[in-house]
Amino acid sequence: MESSTDFKDAAVVVTGAGAGIGAALARRFAALGARVVVNDLDADAAHAVAGEIGGTAVPGDAAGEQGVAELIERSRAALGGRIDVYCANAGIAAKGGADAPEDAWSASWDVNVMAHVRAARALLPEWLERGGGRFVSTVSAAGLLTMVGTAPYSVTKHAAHAFAEWLSLTYRHRGVSVHAICPQGVRTRMVEESGAAGDLVLRPTAISPEAVADALLDAVAENRFLVLPHPEVGQMYAGRAADPERWLRGMNKVQRALEAVEGEAGGSAGQQTRA
Repeated sequence: MESSTDFKDAAVVVTGAGAGIGAALARRFAALGARVVVNDLDADAAHAVAGEIGGTAVPGDAAGEQGVAELIERSRAALGGRIDVYCANAGIAAKGGADAPEDAWSASWDVNVMAHVRAARALLPEWLERGGGRFVSTVSAAGLLTMVGTAPYSVTKHAAHAFAEWLSLTYRHRGVSVHAICPQGVRTRMVEESGAAGDLVLRPTAISPEAVADALLDAVAENRFLVLPHPEVGQMYAGRAADPERWLRGMNKVQRALEAVEGEAGGSAGQQTRA
């Protein structure tokens, strides 16, 4: 697939597509003529979006080993035996730092990282055999930079970005395209529930989910790995690499501002929000 016009009749799966970025991706692919499977833990939301776009709802878990295997099996059956594009979009944001509970860390790792690994493991044999496939990871700017107030989210989104990079560098010469979507604030439930940290970092420049879908299609047309709906994230990413100490000092100022608003950090550890 060289450009966004090549999605006619493509078989597309989007996880976490009952709302937000996932729903916007599902709608955009369907508008381009793709046959779309809409996945979400919220079955009613999945069916609503699927009904709107003429897609197929396959609700359920998109993170656990069995859940991913079942999702891909059911999606292949619904899409005529193949999957051309897989959007690993579902995510979870657990607040807190090192003191966040074990289940917050394990859930974040499962949903934000291993869901991608398990999907790729199931998809790659088919894609490598036929020399084509497209894997889209919704990573977040937190995967390139970080996010104050949420260590589990920041750490696992870095890992999600690292895995997407690994997929791209390992398989691009064999026809597998990979894209990492790295927005800052997007007007979704996750941002609405991000509290003071969201007020400081995300809401001032929050964009619509539809703008994220547009940015992905631009990256597809350019065969570009990094999808930056907020172009300034690329500049911050370069600055972070060029002068880590300066970047850390700047982020520490944001942390201190957060503490001034919320008081001592850690009171909200363990709360989780799914994308």
